Amino acid sequence: MAGSLQGKVAFITGAARGQGRSHAVRLAREGADVIAVDICAQMGSVDYPMATEADLAETARQVEALDRRVVTRVADVRDRAQLATAVDAGVAELGRLDVVVANAGISPLGASHGSRAWFDAVTVDLVGVITTVEVAFDHLSAGASIICTGSMAAMMGGVGSGGGGGAGYAFAKREVARFVHDLAAELAPQSIRVNAVHPGNIDTPMLQNEMMYKMFRPDLENPTRADAEPGFASMHKMPVTTLDANDISEAVLFLASDASRYVTGLQLKVEAGALLGMSTSGAPG
Repeated sequence: MAGSLQGKVAFITGAARGQGRSHAVRLAREGADVIAVDICAQMGSVDYPMATEADLAETARQVEALDRRVVTRVADVRDRAQLATAVDAGVAELGRLDVVVANAGISPLGASHGSRAWFDAVTVDLVGVITTVEVAFDHLSAGASIICTGSMAAMMGGVGSGGGGGAGYAFAKREVARFVHDLAAELAPQSIRVNAVHPGNIDTPMLQNEMMYKMFRPDLENPTRADAEPGFASMHKMPVTTLDANDISEAVLFLASDASRYVTGLQLKVEAGALLGMSTSGAPG
């Protein structure tokens, strides 16, 4: 039985692991071929291990196991030339482009990196999203779907915590929400949809690392995952400690498919009620 994305091609950044891999596999399961991109290198301001080429190869293996085609490229979303080369190569091999998932992101929380971490968070989490969409745009036509990964931090107000990188992350995610809103209005006459998914605390390496544990438990010298988990859980109104990446992939699938053909400019919160009762005045209408 054909899936809801049969015959379509999806371009996904940050695809080597975490949410990006989950999205690639979920869309492939619905019939999509995939262009999978990741930096596969460590950034100096990021104190948790970032994805590797072996991780990207594993994403490809999982997509191919579903009998779908996949093109992988190592590329930095901050580098327009690298990213354009990657998407052009993918489209040349796979023949078209229908879905863009601008997912690549970092959360550099180490206070020792100061303002460098702020700039790195913004250039990856905001500029990288815009660049991803820009280099893909000329390959898109009516019916295409652009999906940007935001965060519940986009709607929490304030400047964020966790040093310069935490503030940069919060700023970037707020501006991703605005970018999606305004670009949706720009592209609606062309029947190209633009939406955002704003996850809560997702069980991926971006959350499960020593720097994040320290942010949630600054009273402890070497906090563990078990120490931090009550803090993770306290942010969600629903009784869940963390969400699985697959839960976000289901939202991405909806926005990628024709089931959402008249949905654009949506700020889709998948955060177990974390934002309920919280002022979100900074979010676009």
